[in-house]
Amino acid sequence: MADSFNFELVSPERLLLSEKVTEVVIPATEGEMTVMANHAPTMTTVKPGVVTVKTADGKTERFAVFGGFADILPTGCTLLAESAVHVDELDRSVLENRIDAVRAELEGAGDEKKTRLEQFIAELTKLGEIVIPA
Repeated sequence: MADSFNFELVSPERLLLSEKVTEVVIPATEGEMTVMANHAPTMTTVKPGVVTVKTADGKTERFAVFGGFADILPTGCTLLAESAVHVDELDRSVLENRIDAVRAELEGAGDEKKTRLEQFIAELTKLGEIVIPA
């Protein structure tokens, strides 16, 4: 049996999860990252995607996150999300509203910001393809 560690997923609205887990897969900006007990201390930014959590009692939970950062220590991991919901609570209209809001920001954006916003739209679109059935 794998060692467990403390994991917390926090959004500005609420604490979504706080419990002992054996594994967490995070959509880090530089690529998907698996965190397990005794992981080297790391801090990473998080892009929009799915966080998959394997709890100590064997259950798997999935959460959609919309950016943030993760603080990883050998004894635990805290993911501070800009926004997050359980994948069961995410529907197409919520995601489309987020994409529309970012598209509206594009109109007056400079080149550098425009590139970041276009990347964000691509990440949100991919997230929708992953968690929302066609």
